[in-house]
Amino acid sequence: MKKDQELVIEEYQVTARDFPARVQIVKGAGFTLEYRIKTPDIGEATKAVLDSIKLKLIRETKIEMHEILDPRIALKLEARFKENALKIVNEELPGVSDSEKKMLAGLLVNEMFGLGNIEIPLNDNSLEEVVINNSVDPVWVYHKKYGWLKTNIYLPSEDKIVDYANFIGRRVGRQVTVLDPLMDAHLITGDRVNATLFPISTDGNTITIRKFARKPWTITDFISINTMNEDIAALIWTCVQYELNVLISGGTGSGKTSTLNAITPFIQPNNRVISIEDTRELSLPPYLHWIPLTTREPNPEGKGEVSMLDLMVNSLRMRPDRMLVGEIRRQREAEVLFEAMHTGHSVYSTLHADRAEQVKRRLITPPINIPESLLEALHLVVVQYRQRKIGIRRTLEVAEVVPTGETEEKAGIMLRQLYRWRPRQDDFVKEKESIRLWEEIGLLTGMTERELDEDLAEKRQILRWMVDKKINDLKDVGLVMATYYKDKNELLELVNSNKGISGLK
Repeated sequence: MKKDQELVIEEYQVTARDFPARVQIVKGAGFTLEYRIKTPDIGEATKAVLDSIKLKLIRETKIEMHEILDPRIALKLEARFKENALKIVNEELPGVSDSEKKMLAGLLVNEMFGLGNIEIPLNDNSLEEVVINNSVDPVWVYHKKYGWLKTNIYLPSEDKIVDYANFIGRRVGRQVTVLDPLMDAHLITGDRVNATLFPISTDGNTITIRKFARKPWTITDFISINTMNEDIAALIWTCVQYELNVLISGGTGSGKTSTLNAITPFIQPNNRVISIEDTRELSLPPYLHWIPLTTREPNPEGKGEVSMLDLMVNSLRMRPDRMLVGEIRRQREAEVLFEAMHTGHSVYSTLHADRAEQVKRRLITPPINIPESLLEALHLVVVQYRQRKIGIRRTLEVAEVVPTGETEEKAGIMLRQLYRWRPRQDDFVKEKESIRLWEEIGLLTGMTERELDEDLAEKRQILRWMVDKKINDLKDVGLVMATYYKDKNELLELVNSNKGISGLK
């Protein structure tokens, strides 16, 4: 396809701190679609004035060292910086319109307080990843609808990539150097960042930004887009309610953490919840008693590290009712995690494994390599899958963990599939009735199988009502669940009357 035959497939606007841009998805002469950003034209005279404004901004915006290093007040600092930028733009360019002044102030903040041109894709909710491979190649993005796309953004130099990496790292007390050329960090928005330096990355310095969902996924979102159905959601809800242990597995980008986040509103508000993550990704409803913990890298002298294992061991001394662990990677972490399950704590975590049976193999073989007998404490495995070709995520399998062997020496487990996804029909089929889950819940509560079936039917009814009423905000979903545990009859009365959530507020 020749350049004059380019086809614009989609076009929409993205705004980053009041600075607008048009995004075009273009089918051109290349082998991949392109992500083109068109920004307002700014004259040379205005650019010269903006350069002088930058110097004035630096002089007039007093920033204390602790403000730079404290991510909790970074947003307040940004607001102050933007306010000063708007004031100086108003003084230096009195003849331009108010909308242009806001646009220019936003541009200044993007360049001086953000990542410049990268701020546009970072504010595009259609994107999942933004990656810088070097200063020679264009920035690439991963679009939810179109997959990997080349952009028309180029970084001016390798030094600029290092500057951006260090700017990000300083916010969270981390740095990337020639001696320590790998860095994991996050932006104040929660987006995860990985940086690598040349010559570790042989073509140049890299930054990979995995965007954190501005609106956390909820269980009703999952049902609405057919990631899972009401039956699976009701089953998971029951397991969480009655404090059974759940492990969510899947490949990279399959939605493991999003699923973990989506099931947290099922926890009772009077339970103490402690989450442990390498990078803060989870976001829980305000009604929960939640203490988030994150790991810390060592300083350049190799001191001050706080590992996942450190946090897991420490959290057991914090009297948690529920523990959310970002991901199991190492043997000692898995041992502590399963020990917590065996000592009566309810644990929810994620693991890289593509199938339920693979979960078992990964846990009992190196590098994790824990005794199979420990896995008896686990109750449910939920496997998430990402179909990259058409860009969908589905719950591939739901399996219960059933202990086997009559003696401790022969103790083991088998994974019994309860639900699976059928790709051709794009639906979910029930494979078997639960054996262990219902038996376990019956022992804990005294409920009969018939009562459990009625309980599941009520949960499905509530979930359907939430989907129908488009109750998909994390706070609202949390409110529904908190009401359920406070007064189930009140909630069911609202559901049966087919009224909206306003009846709870």
